[in-house]
Amino acid sequence: MQDKTPETQAAHRVIKKYPNRRLYDTRTSTYITLSEVKDLVMQSEPFEVVDAKTGENLTRSILLQIILEAETSGSPMFTAPVLESLIRFYGHAMQGFLGGYLEKNIQTLIDTQTRFAEQTKGFTPEMWKQYTTLQPPAMQAMLGGSLEQSKSWLAQMQEQMQKQAGQMLGAFGINNTPPKKG
Repeated sequence: MQDKTPETQAAHRVIKKYPNRRLYDTRTSTYITLSEVKDLVMQSEPFEVVDAKTGENLTRSILLQIILEAETSGSPMFTAPVLESLIRFYGHAMQGFLGGYLEKNIQTLIDTQTRFAEQTKGFTPEMWKQYTTLQPPAMQAMLGGSLEQSKSWLAQMQEQMQKQAGQMLGAFGINNTPPKKG
């Protein structure tokens, strides 16, 4: 949503957030609720939330509010240990990598879900019954590819960090090459 070409401006709606915390949809010329913003997300409708006075982009803040509401009602997606781990990444050297890692894995899960939906489109009740008896191996087979992708991406990330550390240490005249065994 950073691209501001005339085509993308027309393609997504702008929602203005006023100091009284109200959200105004400029496309429909109506005030909307956080729940309606969630509906836009669920419908994959492109939008941007901006501060009505300053024009500052508040989209992430609004999305985080939606997640907070979802996490505090119903059954949460994140356990306390997962949230604690996420918090620990802020300010950590790995912070920049975590976002990309999570994004790639979520996209892989979405792709897997899409493929699964396409493959099971014509399932009859009898076929579903048979599938549920085979579910663990079938899910393992489907997710195996995404787990391998995740493992590969982590290895690439580790390699990149080692190169960057070597370059940084090299700039200070420090050799970080491990001694050869022999």
